[in-house]
Parts: sequence; C-alpha cells; structure tokens
Amino acid sequence: MNVKKYFVAAFAALLTCAAQADEGMWLLQLIKQQNSIDLMKKQGLKLEADDLYNPNGVSLKDAVGIFGGGCTGEIISPEGLILTNHHCGYGSIQQHSSVEHDYLTDGFWAMSRAEELPTPGLQFRFVHRIVDITDLVDQKVKAGEVDEYTAMTSPFLRKVAQDELAKSDLAGKPGIVAQALPFYAGNKTYLIYYKVYSDVRMVAAPPSSVGKFGGETDNWMWPRHTGDFSIFRIYADKNGEPAEYSADNVPLKTPKFLPISIKGLNEGDYAMIMGFPGSTERYLTQSEVRQMMTAQNQAMIDMRTIYLDVLKKRMHDDHIRIQYASKYAGSSNYWKNSIGMNKAIIDNDVLGTKAEQEKQFAQFAKGKPEYEGLVEKIDAIVEKATPVMRRYMYLSEALRTIEFGCPPAIMDKIKEALETKNDSLLAVCKEQLQKVYDSHLIGANTFHPAVDHEVANAMIPALAHAVGRENIPELDQIITERYKGVAGDFIEDMYNNSILSCQENLDRFWKKPTVKAIEKDPATLFSRAKLALLQRAAKELAAATEGLDLLHKAYIRGLNEMKLPTPSYPDANFTIRLTYGNVKAYDPKDGVHYKYYTTTDGILEKEDPKNPEFVVPAKLKELIQKKDFGRYAMADGTMPVCFLTTNDITGGNSGSPVIDGEGNLIGCAFDGNWESLSGDINFDDNLQRCIALDIRYMLFILEKLGGCKHLIDEMTIIE
Repeated sequence: MNVKKYFVAAFAALLTCAAQADEGMWLLQLIKQQNSIDLMKKQGLKLEADDLYNPNGVSLKDAVGIFGGGCTGEIISPEGLILTNHHCGYGSIQQHSSVEHDYLTDGFWAMSRAEELPTPGLQFRFVHRIVDITDLVDQKVKAGEVDEYTAMTSPFLRKVAQDELAKSDLAGKPGIVAQALPFYAGNKTYLIYYKVYSDVRMVAAPPSSVGKFGGETDNWMWPRHTGDFSIFRIYADKNGEPAEYSADNVPLKTPKFLPISIKGLNEGDYAMIMGFPGSTERYLTQSEVRQMMTAQNQAMIDMRTIYLDVLKKRMHDDHIRIQYASKYAGSSNYWKNSIGMNKAIIDNDVLGTKAEQEKQFAQFAKGKPEYEGLVEKIDAIVEKATPVMRRYMYLSEALRTIEFGCPPAIMDKIKEALETKNDSLLAVCKEQLQKVYDSHLIGANTFHPAVDHEVANAMIPALAHAVGRENIPELDQIITERYKGVAGDFIEDMYNNSILSCQENLDRFWKKPTVKAIEKDPATLFSRAKLALLQRAAKELAAATEGLDLLHKAYIRGLNEMKLPTPSYPDANFTIRLTYGNVKAYDPKDGVHYKYYTTTDGILEKEDPKNPEFVVPAKLKELIQKKDFGRYAMADGTMPVCFLTTNDITGGNSGSPVIDGEGNLIGCAFDGNWESLSGDINFDDNLQRCIALDIRYMLFILEKLGGCKHLIDEMTIIE
C-alpha cells in the first residue's frame, strides 16, 4: 500500500469522525490537515487552529518548550519566566543546595533579578520549525542509499538532520539545533528545529514540604495536595539570542506567553495540554506486554527496591540527603510506576484488550500479504528475546547504580604512555584522572563514597542471585580468582585500596606509576567488567530482537489502516503534542467517587509532624487556618490545590501547561493516577486522569508563602 496515501486518508478521516474519547497525543503540525480543531471546538475550545500552531506566525506553541532533559515548561511572563514542576526543577534546586543553604527543605525565593541563580547545564528549548521529510527518507531508501531498517535508526537520522540544517536558512544561527525522528514506527519522519537557550536561572521554588507534599506515599495517587511547581527564567544576549551565561545577559523578551486565569474551574470545562510526552507503547502485542511486565518492570522493581532501601537508611544525614535527593526521587518515581503499571495491566485486563485487538487484526489481515502472520512473527521474536531482555535489564538496573570506578579509557592511555615512555601523554592523563577524582569524588554534590560502597555491597550479590553467576562472567571471574569467591572482599578492596579511593592513593600511584598497578587495580577491573557486561548484553539483545522494528512498522501501519475512518496518532517520542479533554471526576471502584478537585483542607487532614512526607510548614498552616487566600480562593472561600482532567499524558508531560478554551493557563500537569498506570500501553477513557496543580494554589504559595508579588506583577492575571 502507498504509505503516503494511507496517512493522508487517515488524517482526512477525521472529517467524518464523531467526537471520540479524550485519548490522543496529537501532532501540532497536522491540526489543520486533520480538521481536529472542529472536534476540540465541540469540547469547548474558543481558539482557531493558527492560535495553537502557526508555522508562519506566533502561536501557543511558542510559549511551551522542553525544560532540561525530560520535562515541559511554559512561559508565563513577557520576560522569560518559566513555570514547570517542582520535581522537574528538583535537580537544579539540589544543585544549588547545601547544608548551609538548604533550598530543598527551605525553598528559594529570589527577591530581585540579581538574586536569580545561574544554573550551569540547564537548558530550555523552543520548537522553531517542523518539517515533514518522509519523502526525502523514502527516496534515499528507493535509491539504495540506505536500507529500510537503517533509515529508522538514530545515526542515519542524525546525519540527515545535520545535512538539512547545514543547507537551510537556519544554518549558523545562534542556538539552532535539528533533530530528525521517526513517527508511526518509521512510517513518517519529521525534522524538528529547536532554538536552545542555555542561560536559565532559578527564580523560585517552594520548600519540599509543599513541592513534594505527600512524597512517595501520594505519588501517582488521588486525592493529591502537592504544590508541584518551580519557576526559572531564560536569559539571552542583548539581541534576544541564545548565549552562554554572562552577567550582561538580560531576561528574554518572549514573543508569546500564557495569560493566567483565576476565574475557577467547573466539571466539564475544556482543558488542553501542550507538552512533550516522553514515551508510550500503545501498539505493543500481548506478548510484548507480558515481556514488559516480567523482564523490564520486574527488574526495575527488584533492583530499585534494594537501591532505595540503601539510600533511605543514609539520608537522615543532611549532607547525604541533599546529595542523593534528586537520584532518590527519580529512581523511586519509576520504581513505583513499574509496580503500579504491572498491577493496572492485570486490573484493567490490558492483556485481554490486546488479545481482542490481535483477533480483529487477524481478520483484517486475511488476503493481505503485507499483514498476514505479522503478530505471530512478532511473538516468535519476543519469546526468544525475553530472557535476553530480562538479563539486560537486571544488569543495567544493578550496575548503573554503582558509580565508583576508574575510567578504562584513561587507564588504557596511561598504560600506553608508560609502555611507550610518552611523558607528554602521561602528563595529560594525570590531569584527566585528577579531574575525574575532583569532579566525581570531591567536587560532586551528588556522590558519597560510603553510600556508593553500601550500594555495591547490596547490589552485586543481588545481581548474581537474580541472573546467576554464569551470566556475569567478567565480574564473577574477578571475585573468584582474586578474592576466593567472596564478593564482599572485592568490594572492600575496591573502595579502600584502589587508585581513586582517596587522594593519598592517587598521589602514591603517581609517585611510581606502573602497568602492573593498573592491571591489579580493583576499581579499574570493576569498570572494565561493568562495561563489558553491559556492552555484551546490549549486543545480545540487539541480535535477539533483529527484525522486530520492521515488523512493528508494518503492524502499526496495518492497525491504523484497520481502524479507519478513526484516525490514529503516533506513540509519544518526546516531541511536542496536543491533548484535549475536560475537567472530570472519576469512580475508581465500586462505591468510591473521587471529585475533580482538592483543597487546602486536605493538607491539614494529612498533616503528620512525625512523617517527613506530611509535614506542613508553620506559616502555610497559619495561612490555611486563617483562610488568608486573597483573590485566589474559590467562591465559597476555600483554596483549591489540584484538579483532574481527562487529558492523555505520560512522562515528559510533567510541567506541561493545562490551558482553558480561551488559551489561558489554569494549571500545571504533574502526574497520572494510580488506577490507570497501564495507560502508556492502553488508554482507558473511564479511568485515565491527569493530575494537575491548580494555578491559583501556585499563585497563592508564590505570593503569601514566598512573598514574591513582584513575580506575579510580571504576569497577566485574568479574574
């Protein structure tokens, strides 16, 4: 079948579709082609398609961007003010924190531009332009320049992106980067140009007792009472162009920012989210879902349980708590998600839904050679690959948590320099190794040798038990031959006696550097074994899954064709998407009804001074008790905190703006609900909910708790 003609037909089919459920992470660049604007207007949208996405002008798209490496942020003032989640800004807050300035615990409020903190490494990127390059890629395949599989791979697409950028009108312009990505499993390819700003400064963050209220207990749960927000600002050069940090940089004058509505919400109100959902896998077969449960999720659950237990025992120390706060939060988030996803897959009968879909596909595929037998071929590969995937996941989860080691590449250069008596190379290596020690072991604010030591003591035996010693031969050989099979002795030697264990050891090595010392060094041996194990596991997994990507490409094309005239959207891949829905309550189980919003009353109900997850700051408690909410309270005088919508979101959408029908900001998305954690695989329109921070609670905290009315004065508030 002509792929291009099929997708045109699929998009045009929206003309005849009745309004569907709120499922869908829709591509902005196809809004007009899809005529989906009509469906959104039926739900309550008051804007036109060009207001959402206009490739030739300013639109809502220009107020939304990628915050850091995995979240969304939105511009909320004409001077580059960014709103995102507290958990998205958490790493930056931690980066600036110390025992003396514990912004994680106490919060941070910049009272002037001069107090806004430069945050090295933090970037914000806007989507500048989106180009359909499907024909370009297809022509390269037809011309024999590349095969069909390679045309879907990252190295090839990176090269295409570089070539297209080099010959475009954007070549050489500040901050412009290009990324080419496959959509619909490679049936479509888009080139996305981003404008990247690298001077991003921290402006405001509530204390963790607000921004993480409820902690892991409430994570993924409803009802929720978390003030999950942080605020940053983009700085640029005097011409408004991206530039590295400079004291001369000025706040970015943004062409588009989101007005903020404090009019209030009612059930059924229109709500849309524009953001960057990270990854979904809605087109998996039943066998692949089982593989995800048993090989991927279970490995994450098992190994992260061990890792988190070690960290939790040590984080009573304030120094260690600050160092490991971001790592703990990130690890525990996906640990709990994996638990919830496995449970939801069973509870929501996702396997049954997939089985029914495959039955329908088998009927549809009859007489169509390109589709007949596809599921069976996929299942055969999955069966062969599952034990390989399981081994790879356990290795990855375990070994990546152990951070200590000697970098093999540098150690090999030192050996080369010693063997060839190359003093200049040796001097370079000495500087490089010292830099590794200083930045990772001494200067790092995210690493503690004693904690990492305990992680290794727990993780290496657990890994051997999970996959069998025969599946970690490089590591087992070291322990068996050099330490008589006692893993604990090897670990003690590595952390106490290796070249990088302490500055004294490093200095001693450089007084008399020898090849023998490198070859015997336990940290170098461990790093080599770790690298070898992970590389071998990755190669084995690639071999076991060979051919699967092309089968998926055909399967997804067939599924989308089968569903016509209902349109299909591509899986999330951390590119800008639009999802629309409504504010809505839900009923998780018999006899239980959850209303669509929470209030500060729930904060006091949950308060537990003995539990760090449920501590309420004294000033906030006083404000709540006095009902000192200012103009942000609801009509009955209560203060809203969070609300629910039917929007289709996933990881990466964290920090995304929740926008009303008139284009005003009403909330900031930060979570999904526990009952629908299988939603990345199968959307359930009865249970799927997005949990969002009510923008009124953010403004209340900012003004009343943080004393930052000067920031609110920057914003456009609609009452």
